[in-house]
Amino acid sequence: MVTSKATAEHYEWGTKCEGWRLLNRSDVSVIHERMPPGTQESRHYHMKARQFFFILSGTATMEMGVESHSLSERQGIEIPPGIPHQIFNRSAIDLEFLVISSPTTIGDRVTT
Repeated sequence: MVTSKATAEHYEWGTKCEGWRLLNRSDVSVIHERMPPGTQESRHYHMKARQFFFILSGTATMEMGVESHSLSERQGIEIPPGIPHQIFNRSAIDLEFLVISSPTTIGDRVTT
């Protein structure tokens, strides 16, 4: 089945951040997210889900454990289960990225 931001389930989170569930299955999910400048996600980890963040546009700062990584367009990072992480948009433009999770993160998030 063909999907797009226009047809996917849309949700809002944080301060003016938003996401589109492009694929939403129990074994895997693919979400396109947008973060305006100066926004961040809450620090958290997943008990089961392994995630891969892939930057579509903008620049992300990903704090993972005690490390901090700067990610530019067409770069990605894997987050294993149990590792606290937090994504930031510290730039002056929107950040858009894909986050692929296996299994889904629904019900699997622990805020730290």
